Formats: sequence, C-alpha cells, structure tokens
Amino acid sequence: MEFFERHQGGEKAILVHLDLKQQSASLDEDLSEFVLLAKSAGADIMATVTGSRQKPDARLYAGSGKVAELAALVQEKEADLVMFNHALSPAQERNLEKELQCRVLDRTGLILDIFAQRAQTFEGKLQVELAQLSHLSSRLVRGWTHLERQKGGIGMRGPGETQLETDRRLLKNRVTMLTERLEKVRQNRQQGRASRQKADIPTVSLVGYTNAGKSTLFNRMTHAEVYSADQLFATLDPTLRRINMPGIGPVVLVDTVGFIRHLPHQLVEAFRATLEETLEADLLLHIVDAASPERDAQIEAVNEVLDEIGSKSRILTVYNKIDLMEMREPRIDSDDEGLPQAVWLSAFSGAGIRELQSAISVLLVGELHSFRMTLSPDHGRLRAKLYELGAVLEETPQEGSLCALQVRMTPQSLDQLLRRSGLSAEDLAVTPPLDIPDPY
Repeated sequence: MEFFERHQGGEKAILVHLDLKQQSASLDEDLSEFVLLAKSAGADIMATVTGSRQKPDARLYAGSGKVAELAALVQEKEADLVMFNHALSPAQERNLEKELQCRVLDRTGLILDIFAQRAQTFEGKLQVELAQLSHLSSRLVRGWTHLERQKGGIGMRGPGETQLETDRRLLKNRVTMLTERLEKVRQNRQQGRASRQKADIPTVSLVGYTNAGKSTLFNRMTHAEVYSADQLFATLDPTLRRINMPGIGPVVLVDTVGFIRHLPHQLVEAFRATLEETLEADLLLHIVDAASPERDAQIEAVNEVLDEIGSKSRILTVYNKIDLMEMREPRIDSDDEGLPQAVWLSAFSGAGIRELQSAISVLLVGELHSFRMTLSPDHGRLRAKLYELGAVLEETPQEGSLCALQVRMTPQSLDQLLRRSGLSAEDLAVTPPLDIPDPY
C-alpha cells in the first residue's frame, strides 16, 4: 500500500465553504466569519471556493467534481493549505490531503491554531495544548509510513508496539499531565473566589461573541490596558481587576475569552477552569455588537455556550458599538418591575458608561437613592467608609466642625452601615427618612 507523506507548507490558503441544505445559517454569514477567522490566523487567502450539496460526501466531504476543481486551483495558485469551513472527520482530512497534495485544515483546527497564537500566559498555553491534543488524538492515523510499521533494526527495537501505539501512549500521558496541572489552576481559582466571597466582594464577568468589544469596555471601566483589537479572539487569558463602583464599593470585573458559533467542544472543556469565573459570577454582562448584521445569531451562540457550561448567573445584556449606528443614544431598557434588562452604549467613546454603572448597581444591590446627612468629627470612620464605597456625591462644610454629605446608595445598604457604626438615621438627621420594609 502506498502511504501519503504529509506536505509541509506556508500560509497561502484556499478557503472552501459548502452550503448544506440542512444548515440554517446563510452562506454569506458563515463565509464572512470564516474569512475573518482565516485572516486572524495569518493566512494569505488566494481564492475562495463555494458550492452547495444536500449532505456531505462520506469520503471527501465535497463531491469528486469539486475536489478536482480544488486540486487544479491548488496547482494554479501554488497554495500550501486548503481550509474547510466545516468539521471534517480524520478520514476525510486524510483523503482530501491525498487528493489535493497539500495540507487540509477544518474549522476546528483553524480555531485551535488561532488560540495557539493568542495564548500568552502559562495557563492559557496549557489550555490550548490540551484542546489541541484532544483534537489530535483522533487524527493520529495519517499517511506517514512509520506509523504503520513495527519498530525494528539496531537501536529501534521497542517493547513490541508500533510507532502509532507509542505516539498514542505518549499523547495520553501528556493529556493526563495537562489535565492535572489545569486542575491545580482550577483549585487556585476556587480559593480566589472563596476569598472574594468571604470579603463580600461581588464579581461581574464580561462574556460575549468574539470581537464584540469586551476588552475595550473592560479597559474603559477599569482604566487598564488589556490588549484589544479588531480581530477574532484578541483575548484568551482571563483578566481580573478590582474597581470601585459608585454606591457599591469594591467589585471584581472579569474579562473572558470570546465565544463563537460552533465553538469546538475541546476548547470548552479545556477552558472550563477559565469559564468557571463566568459560572461563579454574581452578574454576567453579555456584550453584544449592536451594529453587527448577525447580532441575533451571535447572541444565540453565546447563550448556547453558557447553557453548555451550566451558567445560572443573572445576565445584563450590553449592546455595544452604538457609535456605529444611526440615531442611537445611550439608554437602559427595563422590565415591567423596573429592573434593568439591557444597556445601550459605546465602549469606544464612553457614551453610556454611567448608565451601565447604574444598571449594575441596581442589579447587585438594588435601586440607589440620594440622601443627605450631617456628620461630626466623631463620625470620621463612617465618613471614610462612605468614601470607600464611592457613595459620596458632595461634601459641604457646616458650622461647628460639622459637615453635610450627600450620598447615593440603597436604603438597605445605608441602614446596615449605620447599624454597624452604632448609629441611627435620626442621629445624623438623614433626609429623606429611610424607608426600610420590615422583613418579618
């Protein structure tokens, strides 16, 4: 039997998309995203081949005629790589490589390659490698002849296993080691979350479709310099920042990896330690590219991943990039009970950030109210706590070393703070009076 030697190559690529009748997404939507994925991976796109079929061919995915057309195009363009916007089986990849005489990559392999390029931290690299090995484990049967031959010869005699069996054993050992390391990462993250919960610091996690603007919004709210760019999967490694929210105080904001339609299951599994930051969040901000024509499909894709990881957190939808839309002002959409459901803003310009902070405050601690109170020098600790919470709007000196504070917070939070300080609303002449419902 003749075995195909896999070609080494560069980045000249031909893209292939087949419009299958059973698929609900249109050709243009899927293809435009696939082109962005290819460019994000650094491919030099030489040509794009499209077509339609009732169902995939079992052997080549595409029909023999389409594969012959691809083979001619590979020769003409001197392409190194053919990328399919579909999930190919190991046998289909092997058969296509033999027919086309070049490397073949499916959608999952392309996304894994992008993740491998973007990973910066030790944890991120571990997660990507685990996902790649999980994907590779079913693809070890390639055309290399040494994988099918028994070891033999001087210095080559092994313990009675083929090279393929050896590769599988080594791969399994590596997967086990990576899984154990990521389990330690997961335990460390759990300890961090437990510490925040003990300190009563709420966590707000940003989730959304890739390139929806999560990192831009994260930088706007935290004044950080997290890498953000107009490209798919610019952020892989989760970033946590502690900020002070008006009326709430310390809040941990988490920037997470972006989602995508048909996100490879290997990635969801490998990034489970990271995605647990989403699972345990007090509030999820679902960042949506409001200007995208595929907005609804992207929202659905994110919700599918959240369901897959079992997220039960409350969600506030944030429609970003209103600066790219006509006649769209920042606003808060609320439900029948007055609770915020969505915020429209622009992370790029900063329009709508105050509305977002207000919506987060309402969902985390309740509706904020303005109060005035009079403090004496003996109330220095209470005054410092109010400033720490970011609740003070204005401070005005009064006669006799007194000061008048205007604060904005929930009645419940102010009542609890006064009780801890051994004071009452009457002691500080709080106006308007606190209207706290009796819990009994």
